[in-house]
Order: sequence, then structure tokens, then C-alpha cells
Amino acid sequence: MDEHIAPVPMEKAYRLLNHGPTVLVSARHGGVDDVMAAAWACALDYSPPKLTVVLDRSTKTRQLVEKAGTFVIQVPTVAQARLTYQVGHRSLFTDVDKLKHCGVSLFEVDGHDLPFVSGCSAWLACKLVPEPHNQETYDLFIGECVGAWADTRVFEDGHWNFERANPDLRSLHYIAGGQFYAIGESLNVDE
Repeated sequence: MDEHIAPVPMEKAYRLLNHGPTVLVSARHGGVDDVMAAAWACALDYSPPKLTVVLDRSTKTRQLVEKAGTFVIQVPTVAQARLTYQVGHRSLFTDVDKLKHCGVSLFEVDGHDLPFVSGCSAWLACKLVPEPHNQETYDLFIGECVGAWADTRVFEDGHWNFERANPDLRSLHYIAGGQFYAIGESLNVDE
């Protein structure tokens, strides 16, 4: 694992998503790994930390999540904008070398049989909370976080510090048609 990656306390895990980034979803089952981009992911609960993500039924990643019952949510960076766009627009169903063609590098975390995407700023290992009605009707999946990590250059002491980090480490926010925004400046309001 990269020297800049550190565990995040589970009570702070929701903060990895509460700024609304585009995420990468990865899953593994039967020796097959896949990664897709998702713009609709949201923190759901604090204890235990849970999240939601929309996974279209046409994706191989969704199929792997349903079979394995586990997945990873990652926060990609500005430096990964092209990779993020490509994994969101290519299918493992039609391109068996999708991850290679998109430049995806994976790594392992001890105790988790999951594919983690290198270069991201945060990772949330999740176990699926089965909700068949939501999954079939709305493509909405719930994950309970069982592990969380972040890049210490941009997340420390339970808080993002994008304003002090290299701009390439900022999170992406997808609009449409290949257009992203990078997270902007920090604003503090007196209590």
C-alpha cells in the first residue's frame, strides 16, 4: 500500500463522501475485477457508516457486486479525470481488457479480497446491504463500510484539506458530456 494511505476512523468515514464527488466503484468475483464511474453516491448513516450508490443494471460491476456482496467506493482525483471518464464509458462486457485500456492500476489491502484503484484520494470497502426492491426498481445499492482509508496529503484528522494540497489531488464532480468540475475553495463560516 502507498505510504500516503492511512486508515480513517469509522466514525469519520462518511466525510469521505459528504462533499459529493464522482466515485469509482470496483468489485471482484470469480477472478474477475471491474471498475466503473458513478456520479450518484451518497453517505447514508454514521454508525455503522453506510452509503448509497446507483449502479445501472447494464454494468458488469453491478453484476460482480451482486454476486460477491462486496465492493469498494473510491474518490478519484483530478489527475484521474480521463481514467474516470473512460471506465464510465467502457464496458467489460464488450472490452475484456477494459481496465488495461483505461490505465487502471489496482492494489490489495490486507483482510479485504477487493480490488482497490491506485491513485485515488479515498477508499471505502463495503459489504452489500441487500435491498432487492431498491436494487431492481431504482438501481440503488446500500453498502455498509467495513474499512476506510484516505491519502494523508489531502485528508487528515477527519477532514479534507484540498486547499492545501496539490491541485491534482482535488476530487472530481461530473456534469455531463465529459465535463467535470474540480472541488473549489474552502469557505469557513463562524458559528
